[in-house]
Amino acid sequence: MRKVLVGLGLALLVVVSILLWNTFTFESRQLTDVPSAPPVAVSDSVISHLSRAVRFRTVSYQDASLTDSTQFQAFLSFLTTTYPNVHAKLSLERINNFGLLYQWKGSDATLKPMLLMGHYDVVPVIQGTERMWKKPPFAGVVEDGFIYGRGTLDDKSTVIGILEAVEYLASTGYKPTRTVYLAFGHDEEISGRQGGKAIATTLEKRGVQLEMVLDEGGTIKTDGVAGLKSSVALVGIAEKGYTSLEITARGEGGHSSMPPHKTSISILASALNKLQQTPFESSLKGTVGEMLKYLGPEMPFGQKLAIANRWLLEPVLINIFSATNAGAASIQTTIAPTILKAGIKDNVLPIDATAIINFRILPGDSVKGVLEHVRNAIDNPDVSVRTLGEFDTEPSPVSSPDAEAFQLLNRTIRSCYPDVVVTPYLVVGATDARYFRKVSNNIYRFTPYQLNDDDLNRVHGTNERIEATTFKEMIRFYATLIRNVAR
Repeated sequence: MRKVLVGLGLALLVVVSILLWNTFTFESRQLTDVPSAPPVAVSDSVISHLSRAVRFRTVSYQDASLTDSTQFQAFLSFLTTTYPNVHAKLSLERINNFGLLYQWKGSDATLKPMLLMGHYDVVPVIQGTERMWKKPPFAGVVEDGFIYGRGTLDDKSTVIGILEAVEYLASTGYKPTRTVYLAFGHDEEISGRQGGKAIATTLEKRGVQLEMVLDEGGTIKTDGVAGLKSSVALVGIAEKGYTSLEITARGEGGHSSMPPHKTSISILASALNKLQQTPFESSLKGTVGEMLKYLGPEMPFGQKLAIANRWLLEPVLINIFSATNAGAASIQTTIAPTILKAGIKDNVLPIDATAIINFRILPGDSVKGVLEHVRNAIDNPDVSVRTLGEFDTEPSPVSSPDAEAFQLLNRTIRSCYPDVVVTPYLVVGATDARYFRKVSNNIYRFTPYQLNDDDLNRVHGTNERIEATTFKEMIRFYATLIRNVAR
């Protein structure tokens, strides 16, 4: 017995030693000694420019007949008159009428171009919620240091911020060594097929290969993340895939006064319950693993120890991630029932009952894999499962945080926002960046919004707004990034 206890003690000592060694040698990946970015001299006119941009109701609707194309044309005319240097020194190609592809030719054609992108269409304001807005959603009101209105966060501020940066650089006589493309879509909110996708296809057909692509998707979260109170710059290095499945259960139908033991609705409910009880496997590999490498060394000791020793404590970390909706979404393919359809009258049993389930697919899974998982989980011949197919998108490739392009982006963020912690990140939504996978290996998703949890709820919500100082700092960021990458 004594030998057993001694053996166990030695084994415990070895494990503790490994845990502590891994923790104390878990070095920070944050860049240090990064010079502060030079100031960008912008006047308050940039605030009025964004304010005016918001007033154009460039709203994307799934029903194309509701879209007011005159607002899109008026917005493009506004850009032409507001940014004379941009339109004098860059070439502009319009794709499908309203998609914009600018090219600022560099002096060295051997260098792969960079591309900055955004979209200027916005989501509708939900009918009946206008009264909930502090300021009218399309008035572009500037008050108390904020610009209010639909698009101030998603995503006109990105488009206007990039154009302000290029206008400033061009006015100073700056000429890029590397060619710079600007790509602005007009239908991102309804899939981006006529805008972002068409622009990417145009570049692909021309054989253009890009050194880097930067789109929306990540942000600077000022209230940190779980366990870390510092502001965190979340740089998307991948985004989840997308598919929706239609699940249909068939029953006998008939009069509700004599229901069978199983109806189409009860069969469907059982199928949905089985699916919810059979979640996809959670994983800390890939993008989340890269994020942990960057965040772990900055965490308090206990969390740092767990992250540095994933070989032993991964189940603990998965439980921590799974405790929140956002955390769970970052480590697994998600299952979200969104539409139920059954019955037309309260006393008639429907023959068919149908559910639409939306899945956001983790890199490493696939649309085909989701379909197989669902069929196996339900395992009922009375239930059919098919993909809707229209918007199916595989998860994006993961862009390496070790690439020079990421490190240049990292350095730019640290030079403009020296107190933030920079980390790779998985974008759980969808962006137009997904269409550019064939023209670049280095696709990143980041806009330097400085937002807390409350601010994030304003995106697609009520009282969307951006702080004026944040917008000015965005212009400095984009100008600095162009200087750093395009030279």
